[in-house]
Amino acid sequence: MKKKSVSLFLACMTAALLSACGTNTQEVGAMTDSAKVESTMEENSSTAESAEAVSEEDKGSFATGIVVEESSEATSDAQVTVEESVLTNEIEERCPINVTSTRKDVQYGDFTHGTYASKTCGLERGYSILLPADYSTDKQYPVLYLLHGIFGNEYSFSGDASNKIKEIVGNMAAEGLIEETIVVCPNMYASSDPAQQPGFDAESCLPYDNFINDLVNDLMPHIESEYSVLTGRENTYLAGFSMGGRETIFITLQKPELFGYVCAMSAAPGIVATTDKFMTHPGQLQESEVKFAEDAVTPNIFILCCGTRDSVVGTYPKSYHELLEANGTEHIWYEVTGADHDNNVIKSGLYNLLKQIAYNKSQDEATN
Repeated sequence: MKKKSVSLFLACMTAALLSACGTNTQEVGAMTDSAKVESTMEENSSTAESAEAVSEEDKGSFATGIVVEESSEATSDAQVTVEESVLTNEIEERCPINVTSTRKDVQYGDFTHGTYASKTCGLERGYSILLPADYSTDKQYPVLYLLHGIFGNEYSFSGDASNKIKEIVGNMAAEGLIEETIVVCPNMYASSDPAQQPGFDAESCLPYDNFINDLVNDLMPHIESEYSVLTGRENTYLAGFSMGGRETIFITLQKPELFGYVCAMSAAPGIVATTDKFMTHPGQLQESEVKFAEDAVTPNIFILCCGTRDSVVGTYPKSYHELLEANGTEHIWYEVTGADHDNNVIKSGLYNLLKQIAYNKSQDEATN
């Protein structure tokens, strides 16, 4: 969906967005952590909308972000000037143009499709997978599991070139910043009923919550047996957008020992009980449970990010940040100034996640 297009959803919801999706990021010094969370939650409350009121174009933007056109600056091979990167652990709001550009001096992998037997769902399920251009069984690769948003499937990211996944991973590997990395894009709707469809109601969202079982018990063992991958938490990464961001947070809190590096982008509501403009969410956890268990082996890096003008999930990502902060859970939080529920956030999140991985591993190598 183009940034300036006027879709049915945006037209119908303009009034609600003005009140429900506030993007004020100023901190109120006198408020307690609990009060800050409560205040942010209240900003997100509004009248629920049914799935029928949302256009197919908007459903696509929920899955992989509103498409924002690339800047006209330096987007072609001839215009890109690659400067030697200085690796730091500083967060950058925008993914640099030389990281998202298609370059003649870099070979990029292509997405292919695979299936696996899901005992969790009792079905054969699909995934898209991005292998490095020179993938070889003589080498082992770290793996990033990338989760789509509501109404999406395993083709959502692989079919959306605007998110520059191939370019970000390929360019950073070519520059020697990261190891060549496999990216797995699963179908996160883990239902046992092939006829069940996503929607804006609690029952229709349950398969998303069930994905934790499918991921851990079925998909990850399949990937580790079928592809030449490095195993262990240091080589296993998790990221997700919108509903995928929500499940990324939930999975990380429940299984922190499995993932060394995590990024939740524009995370959707529903981890704790709330009512947003689409539906009432019963909640997966109590507010006091939005933290790691005592003595848990936690991720090296746990990032949450969102656009400051998100017209879909509003300030819910910020409310998760505040809950984690109030519960003493270490994480990185940042906002992408001016970004909507769009691919700028996805590109930023992926870039900063990989950058943190590169920095941490370089520090470990220097120490060792």
